[in-house]
Amino acid sequence: MYNFDHQYRVCYGDTDMMGYLYYGHYARMYEIGRVETMRSIGLNYRDMENIHGIMMPVVHVDARYLYPAKYDQLLTIRTILSELPGRLAVFGNEIYNEDHILLHKAEVKLFFVEMASGKKVSCPNYMLERLKPYFENKEV
Repeated sequence: MYNFDHQYRVCYGDTDMMGYLYYGHYARMYEIGRVETMRSIGLNYRDMENIHGIMMPVVHVDARYLYPAKYDQLLTIRTILSELPGRLAVFGNEIYNEDHILLHKAEVKLFFVEMASGKKVSCPNYMLERLKPYFENKEV
């Protein structure tokens, strides 16, 4: 399993008239978390697309809104990879406020596409190699 936390402050432009994080912006929070999680292990989307020719379109999102995030709150976007990607990469997302209260949770499923052919492929080996150390059983 691999977790990564990234902080994000809700700015005025993120909110609706009630001062709450607009519900449509949560998908952007997942993306921010996913991009920063990949970057934390030495991977980035730009190289995946420009060098390796692989893109990761979203195929499914399951979201649960528990409490509203509010203007000027410092949020923690926790991104969780519970299993090594195969044909799909499944990212868990949890968003906490400054008081460590869980405000939102979601699961986002993405698949891998070879850009040149447009065909679905399995998770690239270079990505698996970066992730494997976090999923190996460690005996105590």
